Amino acid sequence: MNLSDFDYDLPKHLIAQTPAQQRDASRLMVLDRRRKTIYHTRFSDIISFIRSGDLLVANDTRVIPARLYGKKKTGGWIEVFLLGVVGTQAGMPVWECLVKSRRPVTIPATITFTDELFGLLLERTGNNTWIIQLHCAGDIHQALERAGRTPLPPYIRRSREGTDDANDRARYQTVYARTSGSVAGPTAGFHFTPELMDTISAQGARFAFVTLHVGYGTFQPIRTETVEAHTMHAEYYQVCAETAKQVTQALAEKRRVIAVGTTATRVLETCTTPEGIMSPGEGLTDLYIYPGYTFKAVSALITNFHLPRSSLLLLVAAFAGRDFILQAYAEAVKEQYRFYSYGDAMLIL
Repeated sequence: MNLSDFDYDLPKHLIAQTPAQQRDASRLMVLDRRRKTIYHTRFSDIISFIRSGDLLVANDTRVIPARLYGKKKTGGWIEVFLLGVVGTQAGMPVWECLVKSRRPVTIPATITFTDELFGLLLERTGNNTWIIQLHCAGDIHQALERAGRTPLPPYIRRSREGTDDANDRARYQTVYARTSGSVAGPTAGFHFTPELMDTISAQGARFAFVTLHVGYGTFQPIRTETVEAHTMHAEYYQVCAETAKQVTQALAEKRRVIAVGTTATRVLETCTTPEGIMSPGEGLTDLYIYPGYTFKAVSALITNFHLPRSSLLLLVAAFAGRDFILQAYAEAVKEQYRFYSYGDAMLIL
């Protein structure tokens, strides 16, 4: 398959720059794969499409303040985007990161972020990332909370001063986030409120949680001309015994497993056998889902609207069918839906 077959035109003004005023007030497009119908509503009305016995599986990862602004010894500004811990040196964490600077960086380079936090750029890797060792006198995690900014995607524009960072810290995060480690949010979950989750549970549906720390793979574009030639960047996941038990039981009883987002989908499909048995555990997954893939666990999917030519768009096309998804995206543009991380949602049944 050619990657160009998964392209679409999106007016820039439809790329959401801020979240909806209220989480569940965002719009919801409902796709019925069997009937090939499209229905428009609000996310709060998702309860009309969820029934007793459904199991909603969501990603409970927590986004860390991974974007750092600092100064080089020359006084020039530099931006460091932390991607994940790759080791330790002298008891301090060593991170893989992205670097943005107006002038070339000579390594090793010392970068001052705050009075308590600085970093030493050690090397540049072969995949356009860098290795940095962070240093501080106190607790490194607390120092990052004070110095770091919300790691918004590049299509969301914020000033270096981060004037909206307080709001972003609250809204670029799910209400059920609890396991720190992501550098991008599991955006399908942004639409849920505690009250909506309580209403869903009162109807007889249940929530279960997995963890997948969203990393560099989210930012890595597909650079191959053919879909099949692309490889995914591995990301850490964890599944507890209780979630594995609930998923296995739901599949055995022919109840729906509804994935909240593409990250939860990848964990479910990584850890479930063709016979419908989900195993607990942790590890790295580089599962790449594109059209032709046979789903083993997921029977419905909640997701946002994704970038053209992206692995996320390929995943939803694998679930709903390429032609139907592109038809839905064209209608979303026509109906002025908001796209991407802070945008509206889609429920695929």
